[in-house]
Amino acid sequence: MLEQSFIEVYEKFKVQFYRKIFEKVKERDGSLSAMEGFSLEIIRALKEPTVGQFADFLNISQSNATYKVNSLIKKGYLVRQNSTTDRREYHLVLSDKYYSYAELLTSYEQTVVNRMRERFSEEDVEKFDELLTIISDELMPECD
Repeated sequence: MLEQSFIEVYEKFKVQFYRKIFEKVKERDGSLSAMEGFSLEIIRALKEPTVGQFADFLNISQSNATYKVNSLIKKGYLVRQNSTTDRREYHLVLSDKYYSYAELLTSYEQTVVNRMRERFSEEDVEKFDELLTIISDELMPECD
């Protein structure tokens, strides 16, 4: 039961996210491709990675990652920021343009959270939050 319920909820979030990505992807010069949208989401999840960290996470070559990053910088979704510890290294930082795009993608998550707050008691919501934190922090080490 747990497995089925978990997969069902995960699939619904995933499909809604993909729907939003494809709604926002337009076939015109300078627009994001679906793959670029996914790349931005990975960069966001990695919290300002270097190009090497981005490449390693995706298990792609450094040159392939650099190509993707340069395209996203050119389109205005990313900026390079020098490392405070090593000036030769830079981190990938999401731009304001990305955040205006991302707001459109996260609105469904906020809708579901609002519905949860309306439907469940405060104690249930707090317990669910606690469980999600444990899942994220302890049970998904591959994603850190």
